Amino acid sequence: METQNFVQLEERYGAHNYHPLDVVIQRGQGVWVYDVEGKKYLDCLSAYSALNQGHVHPKILQALIEQAQKVTLTSRAFRNDQLPLLYQELSEVTGYEMSLPMNSGAEAVETALKLARKWAYRVKGVPRHRAEVIVCDGNFHGRTISVVSFSSTDLYKDDFGPFTPGFVSVPYGDAGAVSAAIGPDTAAVMVEPIQGESGVVMPPDGYLRQLAEVCRKNNVLLIADEIQTGLGRTGKLFASQHEGVRPDMVVIGKALSGGFYPVSAVLADQPLLGLFQPGEHGSTFGGNPLGAAVARAALRVIVEENLVENAAKQGRYFIEQLAEIPSPFVKEVRGKGLLIGVELKQTAGGARRFCEALRDRGILAKETHEHVIRFAPPLVIRREEIDWALPLIREVLNMP
Repeated sequence: METQNFVQLEERYGAHNYHPLDVVIQRGQGVWVYDVEGKKYLDCLSAYSALNQGHVHPKILQALIEQAQKVTLTSRAFRNDQLPLLYQELSEVTGYEMSLPMNSGAEAVETALKLARKWAYRVKGVPRHRAEVIVCDGNFHGRTISVVSFSSTDLYKDDFGPFTPGFVSVPYGDAGAVSAAIGPDTAAVMVEPIQGESGVVMPPDGYLRQLAEVCRKNNVLLIADEIQTGLGRTGKLFASQHEGVRPDMVVIGKALSGGFYPVSAVLADQPLLGLFQPGEHGSTFGGNPLGAAVARAALRVIVEENLVENAAKQGRYFIEQLAEIPSPFVKEVRGKGLLIGVELKQTAGGARRFCEALRDRGILAKETHEHVIRFAPPLVIRREEIDWALPLIREVLNMP
């Protein structure tokens, strides 16, 4: 079948909860994908940073195949031989004493929120069921009922109330606003080091350091949602490390499986994650042997192939080159590592038409918040592949 046949099938039989570009991808390798007609594209989205290791990385694929031939699911009623090794390797790579694996990123966020509330009651002494979590305007932490309850994006929440209480939202990038919002019932502050879905929004320099200090002074937990920014995307293992910050909890997902399987996790030290007791939280698939084996391989690839360092090096170059493109439509180029946003002026007519034009030239990027083009290729990208794309991007950003 051709592209249009697949598009028609999806539009007829699938729920319309996404607005994808009309390209039907059939296979991928590294930074490249191919559609059903065989056309080749440079993937500059990486499945929203789930493909840091590139498409179908052979080492992760081999781990998947080998484990799938042994055992895929035991449930947590029993132990398996992959999960303990994942625990150990996560601690060795990230420096946190413990981890709790889940599946989707939203599940990991919910896990962190539950843990923050339990800590507030059991350790801080907040009266039961009064704990509050401070979040930031423009946040994106998932789409569960609890998470959309504290979203500031109307589209994500308008038709889905009533909402979960216990959240206070303050302006992003304003540590003073966080400090002012903290009260005796505050359990945690949850923040994205860079707001990806809001358009690669960068906070002021020193913001995370200030948040960490405010939280420390007020006996409040700092939770960093690094689902998009973590595991090398910004040129550090975690984006928080750019400011020397070690949050109390870090939420990771996406690239933790290299795009093969949904795996997420909450990272923290024993005094926090040790609070969970048997039966209080869990998941049938969370920590399963197939997911654990895939995550172990995905972590090894990040470390052994120096993907963090490559993201820093290639990201600097990509941002510099994009910033030098003369265009009447570009308002700002911003980002860190290989998480890059090109914000367009209102006169540009929105970012989608530019993304469609890029697609037609063999580059897959996606608009976010109407006026931003996000460029986030796999961390295995090389200088020559960026150089191949730049003239095409320059052409598109200057089209009428």
